Amino acid sequence: MPTTEHLAALGLELPPVPVPVANYVPARRVGNLVFSSGQTPTRDGKLLLKGKLGRELDVAQGQEAARLSILNCLAALEQELGSLDAIESVVKLTGFVASAEGFEDHPAVINGASVLLEQVFGERGKHARSALGLAELPYGAPVEVELIVSVKPDQ
Repeated sequence: MPTTEHLAALGLELPPVPVPVANYVPARRVGNLVFSSGQTPTRDGKLLLKGKLGRELDVAQGQEAARLSILNCLAALEQELGSLDAIESVVKLTGFVASAEGFEDHPAVINGASVLLEQVFGERGKHARSALGLAELPYGAPVEVELIVSVKPDQ
């Protein structure tokens, strides 16, 4: 099943690619690797969730922020590649979590993105990962994620 059909079967659709807020591109291909820029849980230029994990937001809300953010990454990759079907595998996910002092559940928050990638791509969605806690993210975002994917040789 094509990836876009699989997304629809999961009840998901890719949002429009977020417009960069500074001097960068949403995704960049180098050889058979494509790197997404960091994405936050935005739609149409508006942050859908705001605040720090462990203070304004709980783990479930953080997981939703990670899911929304990873959909933005996938939209950027689709724009760069023409189709998500060109992706051979998800190589690495890096997740950043804005967290209150003492919050330690960063891996659980970023699981929102990891689980979604495996739902969308199956075995191709399994990846290496980092989940990091930070004091602040741009514009008060609770989560930011970035992806590295490998592209099929004939793409």
